[in-house]
Amino acid sequence: MAIHPIEYRYGTEEMRNIWETDNKLQKMLDVEAALSEAEAQLDIIPKDAAAEIKSKASIKFVTSKRVSEIEAETNHDIASIVKALAEVCENDAGEYVHFGATSNDIIDTSQSLLFKESIKILKGRLTELLKIILELADKNKNNVCIGRTHGQHALPTTYGMKFAIWADELHRQINRLDQCSERLCVGMMTGAVGTTAALGVEGLDVHKKVSKLLGLKPVLISNQVVQRDAHAEFIMDLANIASTLEKMALEIRNLQRTELDEVGESFDPQKQVGSSTMPHKMNPITAERICGISRVIRAYVAPALQNNPLWHERDLTNSSCERIILPESCMLTDYIIKLSLKLFNNLVFKPENIERNLNLSHGLIMAERVMAELTRKGVGRQTSYALVRVCALDANEKGIGLKEVISSSAEVTKYLSSEEIDEIMDPHTYIGSAVQMIDNVLAESKRWF
Repeated sequence: MAIHPIEYRYGTEEMRNIWETDNKLQKMLDVEAALSEAEAQLDIIPKDAAAEIKSKASIKFVTSKRVSEIEAETNHDIASIVKALAEVCENDAGEYVHFGATSNDIIDTSQSLLFKESIKILKGRLTELLKIILELADKNKNNVCIGRTHGQHALPTTYGMKFAIWADELHRQINRLDQCSERLCVGMMTGAVGTTAALGVEGLDVHKKVSKLLGLKPVLISNQVVQRDAHAEFIMDLANIASTLEKMALEIRNLQRTELDEVGESFDPQKQVGSSTMPHKMNPITAERICGISRVIRAYVAPALQNNPLWHERDLTNSSCERIILPESCMLTDYIIKLSLKLFNNLVFKPENIERNLNLSHGLIMAERVMAELTRKGVGRQTSYALVRVCALDANEKGIGLKEVISSSAEVTKYLSSEEIDEIMDPHTYIGSAVQMIDNVLAESKRWF
C-alpha cells in the first residue's frame, strides 16, 4: 500500500526509476565489479576471480529480496550486498569481493552514478523548458503590458521581457548543474579512513582505476566519505531551480487573478473541475502545485548543510538523512520542471484584459515620461518632477486622465504641444530598449544549445 505521495501522485517515471531499489543495488554492484576489475589489472586479485565477480554483479543474480533477507540478520546494508554477491560467485571468487573497500566507497561512488543519471534528466527537461520560454519571449516581445512594482502599476513593459528574464535565469540554473556535477560526481575507493591502507602501495592506483572504469573523476582526497559540501551544493542548486520555477509560476498565478485576468493556465471545461462546490471556478492548480512543492525542496537545504560537519573521519548522521533528501529532492525537482513544461506549453493570453489593465490608471503610468520630456525641453529635473507630481495627484483626486490635466496646464503646454502630448501619453511607445534587450537574449541563446 502506497504511503508517500511520490509513490502515486508526484514524480516522474524516469526519475523514479533511477532511485528505485533495484537500480540503486545495480549501481553498487557495478562499483563492486569495477573494484575487482581494477584490482585484477594490478594483480592484487586473480583475474578469473574478477571476471566471475563481474559476471555475477547483476540484479539477475543478486536480488533485492536476498539482500533484504541477509540485512535482516546482519543489520548492515553493504555487508549484506557483499555477502549476497559472494555467495553467487563460483569457486573461490566470492572470497575476493569488496577487498580493500569500506562501505562508503561503494555508497558514495554508486551515488555519484545516480547523480549523473539524475542531472542528465534534469538538464534535459530544463533545456526543453528554456526553449519554450525563449519562444514565448520572441512571440511576445512587442506585447505591451503594465509593469508592476510593489504590486502597484509602475511603467509599461512587455511580456517578452518577463519571459526573456526567466530564460536568462534558467540558463544560469543549467550552468550551475554542470558546474556542480564536476564536483559532485566523483569516484572514491580509499578505504576506512581515506588512506587506502588496506590496498597497500597500489591503493591510489586502484582508486583511480575504479573511477575511470565507471566514467567518474576520482576524488582528490577524502576520509571515509566524499565530503558533503558538494552534496549540499547540489541540494542548494535544486532549491535554487525550484525557486526560479516558483517565481515563474507565482507570476502566472497573480496574472490569472480575477481582477487582472491577463494570462492563465489552460482549462478544459468539458472535463476539468475547478471546485467541488463552486461550478464557476477555474483555478491555477498547476502553478500552485509548483509553488507548494518548491517549499519542500528548499526545506532540504538545511539538513544538507548539516550533513557536512561530521565527527572526525566520519559518523553516520548523514546517512539516514540522505536516504530521504537525495532521492526526494531529485524526484520533486524533476516533477515541478515537468509541471512547468505543461504550464508554459499551454498558456492562455487575454489581449483585451492586458490592454484594459495597461490603461487602468487613466494615464498616470506615463507621469515619468512627461517628466523626462519636460526635462529634455529645458525644465530642470526636480522642477519637472514636482510639476508632474502635482498634475498626477490632481488627476487621481478628480478621477480624470493625466492627459486631460497636463493638457490644461499652462506650465506644461508652454513646453509641449498637443501632438507631443498625444505621443507621450501612448503607453505602447514607452518601452525603451525592451525589444532590443529581448533580441539580445535571443541572439545570445543561440550559443546555449
